[in-house]
Amino acid sequence: MSPWIITLIVFLVIAIIFAGLYIVGNRLQKKQLQQKEMIREAAQMMTMLVIDKKMMKVKDAGLPKMVMDQTPKRYKNAKMPIVKAKIGPQTMNLICDDSIFDELPTKCEVKAMVSGIYITEIKSVRGKKRNQVEPPKKKSFAQKMRIKQNELQEEYAKEEKAREAKKASKEAEKKNKEKAKKITK
Repeated sequence: MSPWIITLIVFLVIAIIFAGLYIVGNRLQKKQLQQKEMIREAAQMMTMLVIDKKMMKVKDAGLPKMVMDQTPKRYKNAKMPIVKAKIGPQTMNLICDDSIFDELPTKCEVKAMVSGIYITEIKSVRGKKRNQVEPPKKKSFAQKMRIKQNELQEEYAKEEKAREAKKASKEAEKKNKEKAKKITK
């Protein structure tokens, strides 16, 4: 076999792999957006005193047994943002959204949107302005990557909503044309 044919076959295989990854990635992003919408719908406003926050393994976080049973094996050793907070008389370990983990102050009272044991959004910080909670410090690589990931997810969500709006407007135009045809007949 000539080297050109081998090179062509290698490039073809690589292109097929990238196409497959692209399709799987799109499906996973759509699924993630649906899950985030469900979490936002179920979220409730809670006032809590944030005692501590850490990036730690799920199996070491002290989460309820039911949560640990539902967690896939591949995530049990993965580090996640865990927040220890006092909600009313009860001290709980909660999972925090990556996008707000760096902004969440410690040893402060916070009003936040909570869905189950998942903190989705910070509404206000008592006694301090939200932007002046902690002095800015040099961001780690992981923090920079979380910020970049959140920006890209927000951009994708906007694009997806624009696609859905465009599709809905096309369907509305099509229905209007059909109605106009029926009227003229």
